[in-house]
Amino acid sequence: MPNPKNIVILISGSGSNMASIVQAAQLQDWHQQFGASVVAVISNRPGAAGLQRATSLGVTTQLLDHRAFNSREAFDAALMQQVDSYQPALVVLAGFMRILTPGFVDHYTGRLINIHPSLLPAFTGINTHQRAINAGCLEAGCTVHQVTAELDHGPILAQAAVPVLPGDTADTLAARVLVQEHMLYPQAVRAWLQSQP
Repeated sequence: MPNPKNIVILISGSGSNMASIVQAAQLQDWHQQFGASVVAVISNRPGAAGLQRATSLGVTTQLLDHRAFNSREAFDAALMQQVDSYQPALVVLAGFMRILTPGFVDHYTGRLINIHPSLLPAFTGINTHQRAINAGCLEAGCTVHQVTAELDHGPILAQAAVPVLPGDTADTLAARVLVQEHMLYPQAVRAWLQSQP
């Protein structure tokens, strides 16, 4: 099919959001609809369970251990080379626990997206669920956004909200938000593909 829309997913951990995207791509046959498929999953952590998960889903995996590099810039340059070898139309951050350098972000402007466990612009950074509880929020949730050089500040592509319930802990709230993440992220990737010429 002309103009294949290759998707590369970057992970650091269990890869649950990655798996939800790969499964949606396979079940909904994004290749037939958009010429799109997840062509690689890359992790910066050797023990990331998501690598085995991706392999079981039939996706090529690669490991690039950030500890083997003496600077963030050196790691990002090597990662960029690895990602670019797949000629991606879209790079998806799915629990990729690295702050990316401006050079990396600029290189993928308009085709680099992330999911964040809060209703941005509220609660950028970490510990989002506990911070939402501490602030007395009635709702929490997750946001898919384009990645820019400013952490968790790119244009918002999609959001899903859940109620903060009496007696919620960070863990119980996180579990409820994660269910939404697994539905929202594949929908947002699909919408991005549909928006492309």
